[in-house]
Amino acid sequence: MRRLSDTVAHLAALRTPPLGADLSSPDWLTDLGYFGTNPGALRARVYAPKGLAANAALVVVLHGCTQNAAGYDQGSGWSQLADRHGFALLYPEQTRANNANLCFNWFQPEDTQRDQGEALSIRQMVGSVVNAHAIDPSRIFVTGLSAGGAMAAVMLATYPELFAGGAMIAGLPYGSATTMPQAFDRMRGHGGPNAAGLASAVRGAAGHASPWPTVSIWHGSGDAIVNPTNADAIVAQWRELHGVGETPSRDEIVDGYPRRTWCDTTGRAVIEEYSITGMAHGIPLATEGERACGTRGAYMLEAGISSTGHIAAFWGLTEASAGDVARQNEQAVASGVAAAPLKLHARARADALYAESKPPRSTAASVGRVIEDALRAAGLIR
Repeated sequence: MRRLSDTVAHLAALRTPPLGADLSSPDWLTDLGYFGTNPGALRARVYAPKGLAANAALVVVLHGCTQNAAGYDQGSGWSQLADRHGFALLYPEQTRANNANLCFNWFQPEDTQRDQGEALSIRQMVGSVVNAHAIDPSRIFVTGLSAGGAMAAVMLATYPELFAGGAMIAGLPYGSATTMPQAFDRMRGHGGPNAAGLASAVRGAAGHASPWPTVSIWHGSGDAIVNPTNADAIVAQWRELHGVGETPSRDEIVDGYPRRTWCDTTGRAVIEEYSITGMAHGIPLATEGERACGTRGAYMLEAGISSTGHIAAFWGLTEASAGDVARQNEQAVASGVAAAPLKLHARARADALYAESKPPRSTAASVGRVIEDALRAAGLIR
């Protein structure tokens, strides 16, 4: 394990937002209001394009540390795509009362288990939006950056029946850490369970067997905050779950960057991984040209490739991707295999969310007095 002083120093450095971080970005989002017991004490923001049709898709978007929902929306360009292609957005938002750096608490057991803490709050938000906007519950997706990417992994593990797909950008695998020192070790690429252990953690999180959501994994090879080995760990975790081999079905260059894809027995792509050569910690964007989407800023990095656009295509939210799915189905039928369904999950019972009554989140610390005192001195906990 790394020295405590090293961990505290790293935490203290993260406390100050990076140069260019702007929490007062233009805000096109609206507050969801009451959505349930909210044991994780999160805020909920929503974007629904005008004239949103019934049975539209929903994308849950989780911001990174030092960010808020409005800033992440402006930078990533998700609302631009929502306007073009007619789907809704849900932005859970962290508060400083929960985390001084506005990070989702992706490693704390009280926030990363099914029907508890922040995970349950996000689940309740989804149910409320599904009801309010007549969302198709078989087309619900989740994505996030950094701590938000790790929290997206939490949601895929704790509620796999809810999500058709997920995308983790500079994130970490579910079950890799349960304490703050462990979390920073994993961010640096040190230690953690093997692929079988990581897959077992996901299987045990909800007692789920199948089907599993599809996953899209993005990471900059020059990321000095979350080591790129975490992308390898996420791939290994989900290969175990989907039962696909180590060798990818396709290995290609897309928009100048390596993309690996693993397909199931029907020929449907269930895992894709992009390695953005030389990119630092952040979300890769293409802010110029015909496919421009998003705005440059802190952790919003011009890379000549739109992760937002490619993720939406992977999920079937754009016209081009619908054609890809159709071609996959044609190939599957020609080979005598059942066509890959667009709808992966049965209709969720959103009304069940409102019948749940959970106790408020625990504020009890799980580390010793020495660690508590050190973190408190750094101004990272009260």
